[in-house]
Amino acid sequence: MMDEALRILTFQSGFNSAVVVAGTAALGLAGGTVGTFLLLRRRALVSDALSHATLPGIAVAFLVGAALGLPERSLPLLLAGAVASGVVGLLTVQVLSRFTRLTEDSAIGAVLSVFFGLGVVLLSVIQNLELGGQAGLKTFILGQTAAMAQGEAIAIGLLAAGAALAVALLFKELRVLAFDPGFAAVQGWPVGALDLVLMGLATLVTVIGLQTVGLILVVALLIIPPAAARFWTDRLPALTLIAAVIGALSGWLGATLSALLPKLPAGAVIVLVAGGFFLLSFLFAPARGLVAAALRQGRLRLSFAERRALTELLDGRPVEGAPALWLRLRGHTRDGALTPAGQAAARAAARDRRLWERFLADYPALLPAHANWGVDPIDSVLPGDMVRLLEERSAPS
Repeated sequence: MMDEALRILTFQSGFNSAVVVAGTAALGLAGGTVGTFLLLRRRALVSDALSHATLPGIAVAFLVGAALGLPERSLPLLLAGAVASGVVGLLTVQVLSRFTRLTEDSAIGAVLSVFFGLGVVLLSVIQNLELGGQAGLKTFILGQTAAMAQGEAIAIGLLAAGAALAVALLFKELRVLAFDPGFAAVQGWPVGALDLVLMGLATLVTVIGLQTVGLILVVALLIIPPAAARFWTDRLPALTLIAAVIGALSGWLGATLSALLPKLPAGAVIVLVAGGFFLLSFLFAPARGLVAAALRQGRLRLSFAERRALTELLDGRPVEGAPALWLRLRGHTRDGALTPAGQAAARAAARDRRLWERFLADYPALLPAHANWGVDPIDSVLPGDMVRLLEERSAPS
């Protein structure tokens, strides 16, 4: 199995397989890129409503194709139907939230359930009709990457790359829209048009992802990669890039696993891979990860306890237990007394504590947000003239 996995990952397991894996990776890249701005614009749930609203459009498009005498299901026609009903669902959410007393999340919930229920009813009706080609229609719900034809995979890859390119070209405009739409409107930016472009890109990614991960799970490719990337950075360019990479890796690895495990739903496998990246980011990202935060907190507590124990020894008070053992291991004490290095560290700790107390008493509102007073050396946080002023004020009279 490992050899087969390596062949698929390195695009050496046949042309069709390589195209499917590459197309899925492109879809993940586009989902992460567009999803970054949806997340920052707080429109994540709108994409959920959009994806569910595509189902009745797919069913109606299939019926139209059957009425036109098409011999089998036509993917372009089905995707066109998905776009149409998705846009109708999106507009319905906008109308309900703007012209009624319903909040946006209530409107999303109503549209999501009604459109999805309508789609399920239409699919049941289609299954009871004597029509050809309806056998694979339900794959749009959970996706079926392995059944993707070569031409479909190429089209999905090209459309996904186009969506990512559009975000790259409109990066400045979308950044303004995501962070301060009110300021953008005052400055004359076409906020409404930009919002429409963003939702159009989300619609495009949603529709082209139907064949891969299905309408229920496609929203995961729009939300999970940027949510995972948020743990790694606060800078928008880096956030967008990391989200795109996580999305592409999710599609790439998920499609490979789906090819190796054909009995499992492809969309669910791809989303689980994306969920794995989210879990790794949540735990181990250096900026906001749980483990990194716990280590930072532990280092702060240890440093605070060390400086407190040093000042107590300098004042002639005994230190016992774990703090005493820690100071001995650090070389600050020997036989219960401060070493020369320990005396220097203790005097520095006492000076920092005295100056921090003076600063907090005189300028409590000016404490820098990143400062850990009582732990950070004051000279590394405050400017030199401020430190000299504090020394003058705290000097014994």
